[in-house]
Amino acid sequence: MQTADMQKVRADIRNVAIIAHVDHGKTTLVDGLLKQSHVLRGHQQVGELIMDSNDQERERGITILAKNTAIIYQDIKINIIDTPGHADFGGEVERVLNMADGCLLLVDAAEGPMPQTRFVLQRALDLNLQPIVVINKIDRKDARVEQVVEEVQDLFLELATHDSQLNFPILYAIGRAGVAMWNLDDERKDLQPLLDAIINTIPAPTVDVDAPLQMLVSALDYDDYRGKYAIGRITRGRVTAQRQVARIRRDGSITYQKVPQVFLYRGLQRVEVTEALAGDIVALTGVADANIGETIADRDNPEALASFAISEPTVKITFGVNTSPFSGTEGKFSTSRQLRERLYRELETNVSLRVEDGKTPDEFIVSGRGELHLSVLIETLRREGYEFQVSRPEVVTHEDEDGHLLEPIEHLVIETSDEFIGSLTEALAIRKAQLVNMSTDGRGNMRIEYDIPTRGLIGFRNTFLTLTKGNGAMSSLLKGFERWQGQMKTHRMGALVASETGVAITYGLRNAQERGDTFVEPETAVYQGMIVGLNSRPDDLIVNVCKEKQKTNIRSSTAEIAVRLTPPVVLSLEQSLDFIQDDELLEVTPLHLRLRKRYLNPNERARMRARQPE
Repeated sequence: MQTADMQKVRADIRNVAIIAHVDHGKTTLVDGLLKQSHVLRGHQQVGELIMDSNDQERERGITILAKNTAIIYQDIKINIIDTPGHADFGGEVERVLNMADGCLLLVDAAEGPMPQTRFVLQRALDLNLQPIVVINKIDRKDARVEQVVEEVQDLFLELATHDSQLNFPILYAIGRAGVAMWNLDDERKDLQPLLDAIINTIPAPTVDVDAPLQMLVSALDYDDYRGKYAIGRITRGRVTAQRQVARIRRDGSITYQKVPQVFLYRGLQRVEVTEALAGDIVALTGVADANIGETIADRDNPEALASFAISEPTVKITFGVNTSPFSGTEGKFSTSRQLRERLYRELETNVSLRVEDGKTPDEFIVSGRGELHLSVLIETLRREGYEFQVSRPEVVTHEDEDGHLLEPIEHLVIETSDEFIGSLTEALAIRKAQLVNMSTDGRGNMRIEYDIPTRGLIGFRNTFLTLTKGNGAMSSLLKGFERWQGQMKTHRMGALVASETGVAITYGLRNAQERGDTFVEPETAVYQGMIVGLNSRPDDLIVNVCKEKQKTNIRSSTAEIAVRLTPPVVLSLEQSLDFIQDDELLEVTPLHLRLRKRYLNPNERARMRARQPE
């Protein structure tokens, strides 16, 4: 049994997580800390958003995976955990916060506390982390620093569970410029005030380095040379290279493995050491079967740590083997066995994900925290060479003790110009949204907050961008599960469906454009049942985009020689998921995204419609 006398303070270490709402500047601030701490070598060309090393992270401009780095300041090592800001990746935040003793809560000086700000702060306070508040982007023209500080203080008053959590320092920063200050009128020089605040405010870990080893696996990594890394913070004891450890699974079973190498973090690199002590964040090799939430413990005294709780998923999509006529022509992996293995392998690192077998051997139901969470998975598989088809997103429902159906409800925050409020209110009313709060900044900008069923948000992002003409921002956060809100009538015009397999021709596309907007260009391969456009009327319309103009001996007027087409509408992955209806699918290959009907033959579609109840 450990006693207080056996504990000691590791004054040479601080472990801090950086948390915030999406796009409030976490990764940019980490850039500044890395550059100003001089842990990067002079020849390293790192650019911006250093921690966003994933291709999708750079393309989307968001952090998807939580990552570790470390800097040295005043001979003290500061382990930094960069976390995602989007609510769909909240599971990443939940699994890594247990490695920290404190957190930097970043808040945009213009936007103020947003839905994810509440979520990450609640999780940090639940773990009793010491917070430091950083009001970031104070150089924005629309910054309202004093109001935002008041809003942050109100949020702490609402979420804090004891008085000590209300005692936190507030700094002001411009992450892009790499400056922080205690007061707004202080000299804007560098990030030293923030580093001083971390050293003086975040508590040093109090640990027992002589007790039996305990470490909770909070993250995994992999490289071709050393294999899998088990990453976590040593809670007590020490880990030594070339020694055997016990791996305790979630079910309590134990296996024994040798740890060949132990690594600590320094800048963007892992540094090999012979031994690491309690309080260190380490990466261990040799534990090939380790999973997130398992415990690495002393071989002779294996004691498990309590695993962390992860919030339940809210949205599900059915993945299936590609059944289109073009199946197997563009991807490297297209069989149900390959797809199943890859999806279940994703569960090792994607802790918020759930995968289960579907109604047929070729279908798998994948549940996640939101459309973005699932679309990132789809894009990842696509880039790895997988070929498959997915259904329209659906909400995950539960039943309470009395048998009532429960559905997820989200808190939606919209910021836009007041001229669009009327049309947005009308669109949200159809989706059963209830207005919670509305405010204005006095300059024509509005902030409105709603409670809305998650299924009301499926497909709403496209509508939102259309109604606001791109002049707005929206974000949401799961509020909880409530009684089913009843039927929801969302409207979409019918689809233009290809009547035959072939190659799209300019003449056929021109005829189709007389009926609506097209999604394909000339010389695009199409097949029967593929969706090639959006009809201007509510019903689906079968069109022949492969139709060629009949040749005659009569010369046409010169106006008809060059047929001019309207450029096609190109849908992104998220837009395609929003677009499809229950009777439609999205075909995903490494080269193309194709919209299609679930039943390709028009006669079969008619039979299925006839079977459906009115």
